Amino acid sequence: MDRHLDEELENLNTKLLRMATLTETAITTSLKALRTQDEELSAAVIIKDKEINELEIEVEELAIEILALFQPMAKDLRFITTGMRINAELERIADLASNIAYRTQELADEELLDPIDDIIRLSDISRTMVKEAIDSFVKRDRDLAAKVIKSDLESNHLRNKIMGDLIHDHMEKNTAIAAQAVSLLLAARDLERICDHATNIAEDVVYMVQAKVVKHHPERLEK
Repeated sequence: MDRHLDEELENLNTKLLRMATLTETAITTSLKALRTQDEELSAAVIIKDKEINELEIEVEELAIEILALFQPMAKDLRFITTGMRINAELERIADLASNIAYRTQELADEELLDPIDDIIRLSDISRTMVKEAIDSFVKRDRDLAAKVIKSDLESNHLRNKIMGDLIHDHMEKNTAIAAQAVSLLLAARDLERICDHATNIAEDVVYMVQAKVVKHHPERLEK
């Protein structure tokens, strides 16, 4: 029984790593498409989202099957339940990457407004947070997960700055660029939400490794 459980846990881990790889590729590709206004790259992200959705269902079904058949305890139970939550977070990140790809298609052939520099900076932060959140899961690295959680505040501040600049410096002064400003606002919102989901993954990793709940309580990271 233990051998079969170990095999199924390894299978679950492999699928989760595949999900993580596809999601990380989706976010990297969508951000490259946004920078370069490349419609072909953005289309590739949108197409790939279907595979990610199907894999999310596979992971969830496997996790439920393991819980039902083996009734695992302690560390194994934490890994499975955490894996289910991370699986859902990864799928949502992939959805947001697709949203950004759609924004890119809306912005094709337009000269982008000045806040694009801050949006690119926010995209760098989001990509780094996703990568480090995934790495913290792969390596079972509590300290790296804590770093991701602490990075979320910067993404919130930058998102707010971008929104303020677009609304007050552009939309209020020139209604002709309102459509582009709205697309950029939505892209910034999606990027900040990606950071939120990366933070959720990191919080789940802390729970998996330490059995400590830090969601809504980042101060517990210092204890």
